[in-house]
Amino acid sequence: MTLTQLSYMIAVAEAGNFTLAAERVYVTQPTLSMQIQKLEDELGVQIFNRTKKPIRLTKVGEQILIQARNIIAEAKRMDDIVAQEKGFIGGEFNLGIIPTVMPTLLPMFLNHFIKSYPKINLKIQELNTDTIINQLKEGRLDAGIAATPLKLESLEERPLYYEPFVGYIPNNHRLNGVKELIQEDLENEMVLMLEDGHCFRNQALSLCGLKNNSNQNQFNLKSGSFETLINLSNEGLGMTLIPYLTTLNLSESNKHKLRFFSDPPPAREISLVFPKSLLKIQIIEALKSSIEGIVRGAIRFENVKIVSP
Repeated sequence: MTLTQLSYMIAVAEAGNFTLAAERVYVTQPTLSMQIQKLEDELGVQIFNRTKKPIRLTKVGEQILIQARNIIAEAKRMDDIVAQEKGFIGGEFNLGIIPTVMPTLLPMFLNHFIKSYPKINLKIQELNTDTIINQLKEGRLDAGIAATPLKLESLEERPLYYEPFVGYIPNNHRLNGVKELIQEDLENEMVLMLEDGHCFRNQALSLCGLKNNSNQNQFNLKSGSFETLINLSNEGLGMTLIPYLTTLNLSESNKHKLRFFSDPPPAREISLVFPKSLLKIQIIEALKSSIEGIVRGAIRFENVKIVSP
C-alpha cells in the first residue's frame, strides 16, 4: 500500500469516474486503474462498485476512504512540520470563500498577498458554507472564509473582521427620510432578499424578526447577488440590506440611498475557518494578518452587535 494509491483512491471517490480522477492526478487512466486494482488486491476487498454510474464506494470502501484521508493528512503534517522548522511559507493552499464575501474581500487583499508571499500557490473557490465545512472535514480545503460562529468541534475559527449590515432605501420608500435605522423599522417591511442557501439571507431574516421565509407577502423577491437586489430596489420594488464592504463600490448617487443602523449596528462576523489539526498554520497566519491589515482601514466600527448565521 502506498500514499500514491491512497491518493488515487480518494480522487476516484471524489470524481466518481476513473477518467476524470486520472486527469486530476495527472496520470493516464490505465495507470490509475492498475494502482487501484493493486490496492484492492492487497486489502482483499472491493473498494469501488464499478457497475454504478457514477462509480460508487462499497460499504467497506467508505470506511477505507475515511482512513485514507487521515493517512494522507498525517503525511502532509510531516511536510508541514519540516516547512515550519525551516520558516518556509509556501506551497499549495486551497481556500474556499462564501459568495457574499468573495466579490468584495478578494480584490482588497489578493494582489497584496500574492506579492508578499510569492511561494504560496493559492487556489481559491467560491463555495457556500456547508460545502466549505464538508471539504474542510474531507481535507480538500485548507481553510475557508465564512460567516461565523459555526460552533463546530472539529474546526477552529479566527475572526477577521466584523461587517455591519446597511440598509439600502430607494427614493420613493417610506423609510427614505430616516437618518438612522433601528431593527424595529424592518418589521413588517418588504425587504428584498438573497435566495435560499446564503447565510447572509438567514442573518437578514433574523434581523428583520422572521425565522423563515414563510411570509411570502414580505419576502417574495429573491436574488443571488447584491447588485441585482440594488437594481430591483432602484426600480421601486422594496428596500434591501447589504454588507458594509459592498457599499464602498457603489456609485455616488446610490450611496445617498444608504441608511446605517444606530449604534451598535447589527453585523456579521467573518472568520478564517480551518481544521484543528493546524496544518499549514504558517500560511493561515499569514493570510489572517494580510486580510486584517487591509480590512481594518476600510471598516471602522468600534461596537457592533453580531447576528448569528
